[in-house]
Amino acid sequence: MRCRTYTLSILAIVIAGAVTAWIVTEPRPLYGTDTASSTPDTGDPEKGKVIFDAGDCASCHASPGQSDRLHLGGGIALSTAFGTFRPPNISPDAVDGIGQWRTNDLANAMLAGVSPARTHYYPTFPYSSYARMTYGDVRDLLAYLRTLPRVSGRAPPHEPTILFRIRRFVGFWKILFLDRQPLVPDGSRDEQWNRGRYLTEAVAHCAECHSSRNLLGAIRPETRFAGGTDPEGTGFIPNITPARIGDWSQQEIEKMLQTGDTPNHGRVGASMTGVVTNTAMLPQHDRSAIAAYIKSLPSRPTPQP
Repeated sequence: MRCRTYTLSILAIVIAGAVTAWIVTEPRPLYGTDTASSTPDTGDPEKGKVIFDAGDCASCHASPGQSDRLHLGGGIALSTAFGTFRPPNISPDAVDGIGQWRTNDLANAMLAGVSPARTHYYPTFPYSSYARMTYGDVRDLLAYLRTLPRVSGRAPPHEPTILFRIRRFVGFWKILFLDRQPLVPDGSRDEQWNRGRYLTEAVAHCAECHSSRNLLGAIRPETRFAGGTDPEGTGFIPNITPARIGDWSQQEIEKMLQTGDTPNHGRVGASMTGVVTNTAMLPQHDRSAIAAYIKSLPSRPTPQP
């Protein structure tokens, strides 16, 4: 009898733990999803193009094997320590893309990492940075995406390693590492610095590459912007704090963002070439803002590769 009671107690604890885990890992959208509504939710496509370029969207979502950066069929293979992931079709195709999405759907994806089907997105989609964007910028981005060519066909499925095949477990990652608090303007700084901070930290998600990560794939705060191993393991992405580029002037950083040229007569390489393709399309005042913010970053030592 005592053994049976002990077994039932253990079983009750296991069931209670499983139920609790199921509840706390539930995907939680920030906004209601109503794709069937006919109420228009229009944004400004010109402003949305700025967000598209600053966000480097084409670098991940453009279909591989073709030269049109606005052919957003997705499918490029991103190899990581957690498996191979393929960004989806985000063209306005109604069947294979996001043609039926409304602003709330895109906002939930970018600001909360939750799909319209109420499943977690893997954090290879950098929503941990996008989460600090404004709803208005998401609305404008969707307005711009709606102006682009429709692309048929869906990206192949992700191939996560066996430990990460249960998407529900991403909920635990979000509890530990997802900060949904929007960036509040710093009243002690000028408008340019605050704009640069917003673009760098949220939209352009620069820290996602220029930082080192812990065993769970989250940014180690002490290495933020101090460089880190390329997510695909093909090299080391450089430190962009004053410890590494402190002798670069703001104007030299602006030039690099426009041309790819560095002050030492070199050029950026690897994935940064695609980033420069996008930042070169930004208004000059936005490149200046990003450069001003980068110049203000705290100096941090480069971590070991």
